[in-house]
Amino acid sequence: MHLKEEFVVGFRGISANKLRSGLTMLGIIIGVAAVIAMVSITEGARKRINQQIEGLGSNLLMVLPEKSSEMAKKKRGRSKGITYDDAFAVSDVPWVKNVAPSLTVTAKLKYLKKDYNATIEGSTPVYQEIRNFYVETGRFISPRDLEERLQTVVLGKAVKVALFAEDNPIDKEIKIGNNRFVVVGVMEEKGQVAFVNFNEKVFIPITTAIKKFTGTDSLSNLQIQITDRKVTEKAMFEVREVLLNRHQNILDFRLVSQEEFLKTIEQTTLTFKLMLGGIAAISLLVGGIGIMNIMLVSVTERTREIGIRKAIGANRGDILGQFLVESVSISFIGGTIGIVLGILLGIVICNILTRSFPLAGDWPIVISSTSIIIGFLFSVTVGIFFGIYPAHKASGLDPVDALRHE
Repeated sequence: MHLKEEFVVGFRGISANKLRSGLTMLGIIIGVAAVIAMVSITEGARKRINQQIEGLGSNLLMVLPEKSSEMAKKKRGRSKGITYDDAFAVSDVPWVKNVAPSLTVTAKLKYLKKDYNATIEGSTPVYQEIRNFYVETGRFISPRDLEERLQTVVLGKAVKVALFAEDNPIDKEIKIGNNRFVVVGVMEEKGQVAFVNFNEKVFIPITTAIKKFTGTDSLSNLQIQITDRKVTEKAMFEVREVLLNRHQNILDFRLVSQEEFLKTIEQTTLTFKLMLGGIAAISLLVGGIGIMNIMLVSVTERTREIGIRKAIGANRGDILGQFLVESVSISFIGGTIGIVLGILLGIVICNILTRSFPLAGDWPIVISSTSIIIGFLFSVTVGIFFGIYPAHKASGLDPVDALRHE
């Protein structure tokens, strides 16, 4: 029998019992759809988180105070923690492009009868470049603001709207705590990136923040921009050495890099892929067992048909090919439906996630061609593997015994 005829007979066998064939395909459909949808959602999550980390700044290192350091507790008083002078020392490290010392406090802002509880960040002019976050109107903190400790303030978008609505806030005076500040700029719309809502931030010169709010040199963190991501480890080592030397070998700080965040995300994504792939593989395995069971039932039901075909000249290979084509066709059709269903399911779930978390931005759908190919090939392989035994059993029937079968 020619291959074309085998496909015709095979599809005729599938069409003879549509409900049974459809139920047989169900395991394959679910397995392939799960692979496509889950990989697409996971890849979308990875892309979204990477975008958010990139949005925090470019080539960024963070120096944070390590308050729980046992060494710092034992040698308390010998180190002041992260200080304003540390920023100048770190800026001389090779591969360091910019350093923005940061002092963060919370305070109530007031304008006329309106008030707003905001995060006040004392910083320097290079903050904009380090964080990829720029003013939309007016200006940012200037070197003169730092030198003269001027009481100037730059508002985040949400703060501007809350205090001034549609009015122009530039050169208007607001109160931060008990101090009067002049608004010199408004930041661009950025929204929430990772766990930080940039629209709710307010920026003042760090020298003014130290003078008006803490009175000490201790800072919240140092934000460091390095020249290239490839030199992250070298830059971290040098920064660590400089700070340890300045802090009398007290490890009262910790260094965090964007690269570490990205590597962690890649590892987490891979773990999810393996886990979801295992679940999908089990589903496909169950679908394959279903195919084998149904094909064995089909062999039993069509024993007389096999006997007649053998009696009129069909050889063992023809019978083997017929039943193998049926099992592969079931997997092929189930895999195709699963691919379409998986893509649609991925799109729907990503849209739901985007609407559920509007502040975090869009949840991108990433349709992986690799997952489509793997899912499809695996489904066809399952059809072949679990179709071989029933096909072999059918081809081995004795024609005389088959014709006597009731």
